Amino acid sequence: MQKLTLTLEDGTQLTGKAFGAFDETEGEVVFTTGMVGYPESLTDPSFKDQILVLTYPLVGNYGVPAEELTDELSEEKISKFFESARIHLKGLIVSDYSEIYSHWNAEKSLSDWMQQYGISGITGIDTRALTKRLREKGSLLGKIHMTDTEPSDEFHDPNEDNLVAKVSIEKPETYTPKSKSGGIMSKPKHVAIMDTGMKLGILRSFLERGVKVTRMPWNQSPLKFAEENDMKFDGIFFSNGPGDPTAASETVEIMKECMEAKLPIFGICLGTQIMALAAGAKTYKLKYGHRGQNQPCTDTRTGRCYITSQNHGFAIKASSLPDDWEVYFENANDGTVEGIRHKKLPFFAVQFHPEAKPGPTDTAYLFDEFIEML
Repeated sequence: MQKLTLTLEDGTQLTGKAFGAFDETEGEVVFTTGMVGYPESLTDPSFKDQILVLTYPLVGNYGVPAEELTDELSEEKISKFFESARIHLKGLIVSDYSEIYSHWNAEKSLSDWMQQYGISGITGIDTRALTKRLREKGSLLGKIHMTDTEPSDEFHDPNEDNLVAKVSIEKPETYTPKSKSGGIMSKPKHVAIMDTGMKLGILRSFLERGVKVTRMPWNQSPLKFAEENDMKFDGIFFSNGPGDPTAASETVEIMKECMEAKLPIFGICLGTQIMALAAGAKTYKLKYGHRGQNQPCTDTRTGRCYITSQNHGFAIKASSLPDDWEVYFENANDGTVEGIRHKKLPFFAVQFHPEAKPGPTDTAYLFDEFIEML
């Protein structure tokens, strides 16, 4: 039996059985509380360069579906089940990995899938104890290494890198939605998506609603692109993504440019933090972040609470918001900002994921509200 060890920057060492790729790696160790959805989570670019701890004990029992591309929503093919084209995290820590899997749509095991992308996993770890340590001390840097070797004392913090640049696309891509009859829709609304690590569930959410989408690299102005190509965007969307939002300074400047144009703007996750920075507010690193499919968020207008899907390690400092901005949603657990909106202009953003994947779809209506602004 091959073994691997997880060593944290505080000196904690945990050893377990290896699965996936048998290799050494390092990253920021974070935990997520979702019970299901590991194919979606592992392909979420927001997990770039992190070692993920799954708190739900049984993992792998339903396998992994085929990486199927479909043109059901547009002529351009996109993944039907995953949130991007590859796994983005550095390693996976679980309590009990199931080598036996069963699901009508499963093509391979989780371990085989991880081997395909060179991702190491450890099972047999007391994930409850590990999660308690991360909650008490905050997210820690860690290394997965061979059990019979001692890693160096130096740990690299991926949040010091511009992770957005690593996960964004290189050139613009346009997706035109299909009508219910399967043909191309005539004169659909056109939204530019600033891709800072976009989950494909967001793209699918727009296409399902008949919206044409042009996906833009993280540092390319959609307004200049529209002018150069003699086109018009009805609105701008800023996606989720990994790391410290201040590292994506060029995206912040693009957000400011879009605000000056007074086009409708909608942001999700990192897009919320980008919007706050562009407005003049400040962000900060959460102690251990919000990751999972069961985060309760309250709409400050109505008092209604929604269960949301989340994956972020940074948040907005509420007191730093300018007077013409207000908190839109709050986290019911810790009171942190989960959404902001401008009091007069058509700008709003939420820290959670209305498109879910994985998770509840209670807040999918926010896409409809944005489309009504276009």
